[in-house]
Amino acid sequence: MEPRLFETPAALIGSEGTSLGPSDWMLVDQNRVNGFADVTGDHQWIHVDVARAKDSPFGGTIVHGYLTLSLVNHFLPQLIEVRGFAHAVNVGADRLRFLAPVPVGSRIRATGEIVAVEDIRGAIQSTVRVTIEIEGGEKPACIVDTISRYFPEQ
Repeated sequence: MEPRLFETPAALIGSEGTSLGPSDWMLVDQNRVNGFADVTGDHQWIHVDVARAKDSPFGGTIVHGYLTLSLVNHFLPQLIEVRGFAHAVNVGADRLRFLAPVPVGSRIRATGEIVAVEDIRGAIQSTVRVTIEIEGGEKPACIVDTISRYFPEQ
């Protein structure tokens, strides 16, 4: 599916309630989890010790919650594309929730909804609620409101 296209940041105004996605599916394998553990220093056994995790309540290793969150940046360009700005910044995130563990080896994807758009000192700020789904899962892995600010071309 192609991302929802907005030719300018101003075109976002009034788009609240717009559904985005879904993105493509992405496999989250043990190599990705181990790499995230190396980068962050989070080597908790439930994420990286395959043998020990078999006896855990999850029956295997699970993806770090913050790895799942970081993959929002992978999925956002598949959900929404905004053009016609000089630069943009990631302002932050609100309402982060981890609702279900992601077993390593699962496929995940994202859907989105534009929940707020406002003009802030001449820039357009959008809030997109991103939901990370687990293929075959009953509950989403993660829901987060991402906040982006687009500065107009001069």
